[in-house]
Amino acid sequence: MRKRDNINQQQELNLNRMTVLRKWMMIIVGISGCFSVLFGAWLAHGGQTLPVNVQASLATALQYQFIHTLALLATLVWLKNTKPSKALLGASIAFVIGLLCFCGTIYIKSFFELAIIGKLTPFGGISFALAWLLLALEGKNNF
Repeated sequence: MRKRDNINQQQELNLNRMTVLRKWMMIIVGISGCFSVLFGAWLAHGGQTLPVNVQASLATALQYQFIHTLALLATLVWLKNTKPSKALLGASIAFVIGLLCFCGTIYIKSFFELAIIGKLTPFGGISFALAWLLLALEGKNNF
């Protein structure tokens, strides 16, 4: 009986941790979505004075940020409405890492001319790809 109680307590603790993590990621969705809209407006109007290659890099980062913020939102909704899933949780985390390492590094590199940070950009792209593959795995197994 005692062992069963310990297992139940551990499962409850894991669910609480997942709930907190989902909430934080939902906050990231809101902030990222807001930033995407505001930055997109700035880029369309105030960013026209930047060099064309910088504008193109920023537009790419912005496009990826919009798409993957929405993908993260959809993944979190899916995760909330299904049984706990390591694949969906992993996809959510990979989307967040991708947003930071792909989009974030392009923004930093473009505005601060910090070229070394560009070495993280491919890891962000790989994180995005991994997130999509984890969604495919979840779809194959539980859809």
